[in-house]
Amino acid sequence: LVKANSIAGCKKKSVYVVYTRWKNLKKTSDMVDGQVGYFRPGNVRRIEVEKDNSIVNALNKTKVEKYPNLREEQQMRLDEIKNQEKQRRRLDEKKKRLEEIARKKEKEERSYDRIMDSDKMISNKGKASVDESAAEEFEDDFF
Repeated sequence: LVKANSIAGCKKKSVYVVYTRWKNLKKTSDMVDGQVGYFRPGNVRRIEVEKDNSIVNALNKTKVEKYPNLREEQQMRLDEIKNQEKQRRRLDEKKKRLEEIARKKEKEERSYDRIMDSDKMISNKGKASVDESAAEEFEDDFF
């Protein structure tokens, strides 16, 4: 297919297709455009392929060229990422608020402020009589 679209390749009856891993490709700055070398020539496979116009024609009939608006697609992707980030931040904030409420509730439950109300407190001074034994009796009843 590639040779069918080139000027020199479409005139040839058969061409060689070269297979190698991308790690094996060697490209230096002094090479001409389209020229490549190989680090290990033994890892290169060359296969001769006969030109078959029926396959090329079938592929060309089904070929679809798209011209997407890349700027719009990028903007849509960035918006989607931003929305996901906002949603994650909202969930984190909600979780923090719930944890803070639970922490405050637990602190209130452990606090003695609701128990130590001055209106509910009574003093032994009023109960004490001249005799100290009455006060001791009251304190014994307390335990």
